[in-house]
Amino acid sequence: MPKSILFDLDGTLTDSGEGIMNCAQLALEHFGIHVPDRDSLRVFVGPPLQDTFLKFGVPEEQVDEAIRIYRSRYIPIGKFENTPYPGIRELLEKLRAQGHRLYVATSKPENMSVEILEHFDLAKYFDHICGASLDRSRSSKDAVIAYLLEQYGKDEEMIMVGDTVFDILGAAAHAIPAVGVTWGYGSPEEMIKAGAAAIAPTMDALLRILQSV
Repeated sequence: MPKSILFDLDGTLTDSGEGIMNCAQLALEHFGIHVPDRDSLRVFVGPPLQDTFLKFGVPEEQVDEAIRIYRSRYIPIGKFENTPYPGIRELLEKLRAQGHRLYVATSKPENMSVEILEHFDLAKYFDHICGASLDRSRSSKDAVIAYLLEQYGKDEEMIMVGDTVFDILGAAAHAIPAVGVTWGYGSPEEMIKAGAAAIAPTMDALLRILQSV
């Protein structure tokens, strides 16, 4: 039976870590926050920016400024320091050929998400690309999925695909099962603990899982 499949963007469809980490580092340095271990910036991939800047010590009243500095580089440069994961195009083509409805549900601002997916010629595979609002009234994965469901309704055969615990929990808030992928930026152990229906280590494994759940 055809399913409605919701895909996360960063860390699931594309490897966007380089651009995101470069821009996060720029913003943190503006506030005198030095991060000696660049890998620690990987946590910026996925969750809303404001939450992660707070965790790195940016004062709450200056989070908007941190996001402004981040976007001053991300919008013209950082969003294209990015590449689709090998095999993702073929996966999307197979799912569409099988009649599944595909959506994007991401905490990245919606306009940027559309631009990125159009840049990589991936937008055409999706019925709708749903992301966060620039005013942060819609930023969490839970809120983004709620917004998508308001527009398109909830199917009995609906599933989320993502690479972090935020994807699993966001889907669970709407009683949607979720599959975690291991090629992104999250922890498979955390996703399992959060209730992931399955973990896919490869594109082929993800296709088999989506066809069987």
